[in-house]
Amino acid sequence: MKQSNIIVMLLFTLFLWSNLQAQKNIYKFSVTDLYGDTFNFSSLKGKKIMIVNTASKCGNTPQYDDLQKLYDSYKDKNFIIIGFPANNFGKQEPGSDQEIATFCKENYGVTFPMMSKISVKGNDMHSVYKYLTNKELNGFQDSEVAWNFQKYLLDEKGELVKVIAPKTLPTETSIIEWIVGE
Repeated sequence: MKQSNIIVMLLFTLFLWSNLQAQKNIYKFSVTDLYGDTFNFSSLKGKKIMIVNTASKCGNTPQYDDLQKLYDSYKDKNFIIIGFPANNFGKQEPGSDQEIATFCKENYGVTFPMMSKISVKGNDMHSVYKYLTNKELNGFQDSEVAWNFQKYLLDEKGELVKVIAPKTLPTETSIIEWIVGE
């Protein structure tokens, strides 16, 4: 085989590989927020992202307070939190998007982006959570959403790097160290 053909094949293989790697990030997704507006994950390039499924009537609901404190502390340091209300566990998020927005603002002063209520497991699982829980799609690991307030950490390239258990507080030292890069 000629050297030029080998180079062309290598470049083509590199092109295909880089396209497959690019698909392993969250930037391809667009979702709807609590107010009906489109939210594009591609707008988050270069930021560390925490995605968390939330619920208003859960024993973990007070984590909204810690999430907001974390967001206030690091939002200007290339970090963002994205909340996804879900009613999958004990029907602990029964409200409408408007009711959820009001609850979050009035009770916890939430200012980080909150998306429209979705399903985070089962046959109607939202595509973002299919990505987060499936190693073939995220390139990191398989996982299952165990309960409300499970956290998914994504790096500045939009790639999943860690799954945090629901009971783990968002202000835990290891999470803060990850945010600041220690």
